[in-house]
Amino acid sequence: MITIINYGSGNLKSIKNGFSKIGADSLFTDNADMIKDAEALVLPGVGAFGTAMGNLLKFQDLILDHIDSGKPFLGVCLGLHLLFSHSEESNNIPGLNVFPGEVTRLPSGNKIPHMGWNQLKIIKNCSILEGIGSEYVYFVHSYYVVPENKDVVSAVAEYGIDVPAVLCRDNIYATQFHPEKSGKTGLDILKNFVKLVE
Repeated sequence: MITIINYGSGNLKSIKNGFSKIGADSLFTDNADMIKDAEALVLPGVGAFGTAMGNLLKFQDLILDHIDSGKPFLGVCLGLHLLFSHSEESNNIPGLNVFPGEVTRLPSGNKIPHMGWNQLKIIKNCSILEGIGSEYVYFVHSYYVVPENKDVVSAVAEYGIDVPAVLCRDNIYATQFHPEKSGKTGLDILKNFVKLVE
């Protein structure tokens, strides 16, 4: 069972529908016991970093305990940003600091928000990218992550700069794009995540 954290800032139905399309059981909940007992956690997200972190605080220890336990964890879009130390969107509000680094606004020169299909460039093996090549996936964002440790970046997408598109470290996986809105490629990524639970 895939557990999607309902913290008031997520595209819950969209990501749940993605799992349903591949025949995977999932649920979204704000119940602490269900989150604590989850086999795999998904942190989706839309909106502003500061508001999302405010909503997420009551689940922070549960998320960190889950990650420390070695069970699979997936962050999607804003859910990726929240794994970082801080964001210039909300300077005084700390993130989860799972990945040391910052979230910064996309540079001017291209249309912001970055909205549309962009090609992945795989630069490092990652379990959720098994069988995925230079495919196109769907992005909607105005900020991007800058990890202190560049080795966690498994794929990038070019948008004036190389935007980190997939991060992997141990049992932690995160995508800047929306896999549930990225056609067959995105569903294949979700399938790969589900395989980690089986």
